[in-house]
Amino acid sequence: MLNTLLPILLFAALGLAVLGAVKRFVMWRRGRPSKVDWIGGLLKMPRRYLVDLHHVVERDKYMSKTHVATAGGFVLAALLAIVVHGFGLHNRILGFALLAATVLMFVGALFVAKRRRNPPSRLSKGPWMRLPKSLLMFSVSFFIATLPVAGILPEGFGGWILAAILAVGVAWGVSELFFGMTWGGPMKHAFAGALHLAWHRRAERFGGGRSTGLKALDLDDPKAPLGVEKPTDFTWNQLLGFDACVQCGKCEAMCPAFAAGQPLNPKKLIQDMVIGLAGGNDAKFAGSPYPGIPLGEHGGGPHQPIVVQGGKGLVEADTLWSCTTCRACVEECPMMIEHVDAIVDMRRHLTLEKGSTPNKGAEVLDNLIATDNPGGFNPGGRLNWAADLNLPLMSEKGEAEVLFWVGDGAFDMRNQRTLRAFVKILKAAKVDFAVLGLEERDSGDVARRLGDEATFQTLAKRNIATLAKYRFQRIVTCDPHSFHVLKNEYGELGGRYEVLHHSTYIATLMSRNLLDLGQHKGGSVTYHDPCYLGRYNGEYEAPRAVLKAIGIEVKEMERSGFRSRCCGGGGGAPITDIPGKQRIPDMRMVDIKETGAELVAVGCPQCTAMLEGVVAPRPEIKDIAELVADVLIEAPAPVKKPVVAKAELEGVQ
Repeated sequence: MLNTLLPILLFAALGLAVLGAVKRFVMWRRGRPSKVDWIGGLLKMPRRYLVDLHHVVERDKYMSKTHVATAGGFVLAALLAIVVHGFGLHNRILGFALLAATVLMFVGALFVAKRRRNPPSRLSKGPWMRLPKSLLMFSVSFFIATLPVAGILPEGFGGWILAAILAVGVAWGVSELFFGMTWGGPMKHAFAGALHLAWHRRAERFGGGRSTGLKALDLDDPKAPLGVEKPTDFTWNQLLGFDACVQCGKCEAMCPAFAAGQPLNPKKLIQDMVIGLAGGNDAKFAGSPYPGIPLGEHGGGPHQPIVVQGGKGLVEADTLWSCTTCRACVEECPMMIEHVDAIVDMRRHLTLEKGSTPNKGAEVLDNLIATDNPGGFNPGGRLNWAADLNLPLMSEKGEAEVLFWVGDGAFDMRNQRTLRAFVKILKAAKVDFAVLGLEERDSGDVARRLGDEATFQTLAKRNIATLAKYRFQRIVTCDPHSFHVLKNEYGELGGRYEVLHHSTYIATLMSRNLLDLGQHKGGSVTYHDPCYLGRYNGEYEAPRAVLKAIGIEVKEMERSGFRSRCCGGGGGAPITDIPGKQRIPDMRMVDIKETGAELVAVGCPQCTAMLEGVVAPRPEIKDIAELVADVLIEAPAPVKKPVVAKAELEGVQ
């Protein structure tokens, strides 16, 4: 009886799974076109899954080992079950192999069940709570059903009663793990996730690569949407990526806006996009809601606006504007989903089509258009901070080894101290450098994060045209936001340069022994990793090397390096200023105070401004350039010999 039922159950589940896969693929393809390497991506998918993805999963050792056992055991067991029980190849060796695979899967499923007994708040509950039972049922049912194949039990053992029980168990297991993989359910991530890795929107991320620059809009194509208004405005492989979400909530746990009580949860945002593509509402979402926004009041469809002004669309506008674009969610995601791309795409529609940038957003964008800087300051004052420094200008020199990109910190009195300190370092090292002076404009970072792609491209093209007039080897800047934009986002518009953050360049000067340095005499120091230097560009070592070289042993925060907590200053967040239960920089200051450090070393003007905005008492905040300039040993000025008249000399004689 069992030999008859098992093939029917297996092939029925497989047939339904294939039907569901076709249906799901058609649903993804509702999105806009996107070029992918169809065959090459599929061929590369196993390595991406087993190597690139595993590197991220491996950060959680418990789940890494659990996933290897459960997923590996299931894949092997499923294939062998089809061969042995589906096609009836009752070979003892195959039987023992299937038994081993089910045991491996069973062990992994036990650990999944243990995690689910007292799950962390970030994990989605609901249907996910039945997954361990389904995994256990699948493995146990096929283990028992395979014992006669391996010759351990006689054929027909247990009679029709055991056969019926096993058939129920197999039906339960295969319906969840085969049928549910493509029709919807906890295992959906396995099918969608594999294809997401094959046809990922940012294939450059695999093989140790890095891809963090936003994709440019084609503003010259009248048919191209300006941002994303409805789910089908996303590219089809973005929609595929949303469907790959495993709802582990690691993005939620790392999100500074969620922790601050602002109405953003990156996990729910991704699930809302899935709901919108299929049509429905969020009433059955089994995870944490957006802070302050109850479940069941929002919904939509594939061709309906995501944000409905004054209504209940898929998400509220404040959810999108709460994001600091820190990429903590992207860095933590074990499925390598691109949350920030999606958020900025939706912001672009709100800004470019609706003109609805909140709070001071519209004012800042107007300032950028009128004065080339977000503060609306007179552009003629861009070099006032350096009136006594006699800075060399590119317009006068024509070429230099280093072009020092000053950035809009030139208009901020606090950041001017950092700029002056870095100039002092450049001069001490006798670097051949120059600045653009009044020819420099805002890099466009703020405009782009606020969704104003048009203003960004205008500023970028003007800067690229200016830079094209001069010859230089590299650009160096103290601002990680300008650093990122110049390095990773100007290239798509024709501006390709070698760009360095000032901490990296200072480390280079030190390695060449071009700086005569003393040792830091102050108290203990911790270092805050800027998001746009660390997570966006992978630079964690240079700032620490610089601090170590001047005698500072960094007291690391618990959240440092790629898990550093955002200061709250990126993505235009201080401009949109969405309220929450607490401020992000206040949370970061708690992290800082836990180290007991008396001073915080930073490498970003935004981080400096946000952390210095925390109410005292708090540690002092200093840029790395200031700390290095403080210990520079400058060569003594040459002593001028007094000029003595000849008559005076004769008189002495």
